[in-house]
Amino acid sequence: MKSGKGTIYLCATPIGNLEDITLRALRVLKEVDYIAAEDTRHTLKLLNHYGISKPLLSYHEHNRKEKGEEIAALVESGYDVALVSDAGMPGISDPGEDLVALAHQRSLPITVIPGPTASLSALVLSGLPSGRFAFEGFLPREKKDRKERLKKLKKEERTMIFYEAPHRLLSTLKDLLAELGNRRIVLVRELTKIHEEVLPFFLEEAVAYYENQEPRGEYVLIVDGYREREQEKSFDDLSIKEHIKNYMEAGLSKKEAIKQVAKDRNMAKSEVYKYSIGI
Repeated sequence: MKSGKGTIYLCATPIGNLEDITLRALRVLKEVDYIAAEDTRHTLKLLNHYGISKPLLSYHEHNRKEKGEEIAALVESGYDVALVSDAGMPGISDPGEDLVALAHQRSLPITVIPGPTASLSALVLSGLPSGRFAFEGFLPREKKDRKERLKKLKKEERTMIFYEAPHRLLSTLKDLLAELGNRRIVLVRELTKIHEEVLPFFLEEAVAYYENQEPRGEYVLIVDGYREREQEKSFDDLSIKEHIKNYMEAGLSKKEAIKQVAKDRNMAKSEVYKYSIGI
């Protein structure tokens, strides 16, 4: 047993490209006594790439309670433990947050080794407003719960960041469109990897695209915040033509604007179309 307490290091790892790791992170991984990882096989690839050999502890969603206690006991006994996720910063949308809370409860030394994070990388690539944003991570898997969460976000003015797996992407895009309206979205996939893509759409376009294109890789969704155009209000003081123009000035195509005005006013699209002639 070592004397004194050890330290927990929250160690960011690459989200794709293995070169995206800091010199400090490599030094810490070489110096700690143990490395706790979500998927030890995944982490082993990173460690082997850099010639690092350390005892690995499996720490994931299904064993976080008992393994968290085990890690805390090691640190209390004087051992240093690095916590890594499969990619990016541990503690964001993974069980690392539980270990951090436990460390504070036990007054265990804990520090962070900063590095890559998919959410901020995607945000700055998106071109959407980045001064104020809301990180939402993964939406609930159950459709009812997902829709309920989105209803609460309908009037969120900040740019929103979501994570999504490929097999749930289309369903989530449809729910975003239904609950938030046809606003801008940027889909960022395979960050820092060879097939990295940044795909700007309106939500209607994104749904249509992925109805004909199989989603591949992990996605970060950057969704535009609430705008005046999405408010539920009376349009009595706005002509139909002005209403269409407002949506087009906000970035919608003429076709999209007509559809949205028809929805706002409970009119047939063919009727709204008549007012769009000449715009």
